[in-house]
Amino acid sequence: MYGDQSTVRGILTELGDTWAVVGLSDNPSRAAHGVAEVLQRYGKRIVPVHPKAETVHGERGYRSLAEIPFPVDVVDVFVNSRLAGQVADEAVAAGAKAVWFQLDVVDEEAYARTRAAGVEMVMDRCPAIEIPRLG
Repeated sequence: MYGDQSTVRGILTELGDTWAVVGLSDNPSRAAHGVAEVLQRYGKRIVPVHPKAETVHGERGYRSLAEIPFPVDVVDVFVNSRLAGQVADEAVAAGAKAVWFQLDVVDEEAYARTRAAGVEMVMDRCPAIEIPRLG
């Protein structure tokens, strides 16, 4: 597992409340939709990032991380592992404090690059599962 419990806790409680959710669309049957709703319920501001740039859960969407005109604290990645490394690199370039790869999203080289850049990272975990565990 990549990202121990103290890293998970730190990302969820200390690094800021603006979460870009890459892969988030207005499709309620997709996992990103439900996870973004949980993040909002726990006080996080979500920023949808998807090629369609749809408004989701009342928040304006953007086509890419680079288009977001304000700082993002955490980038939550809902794309397949083959594409996730590029998103992690974009998150680092955008100044994110942390990158979070969802369940089954694994790229060990991206993890190493992101950590080497001084950015926190969690891989193959879900914040909607982890937040309630914080108590």
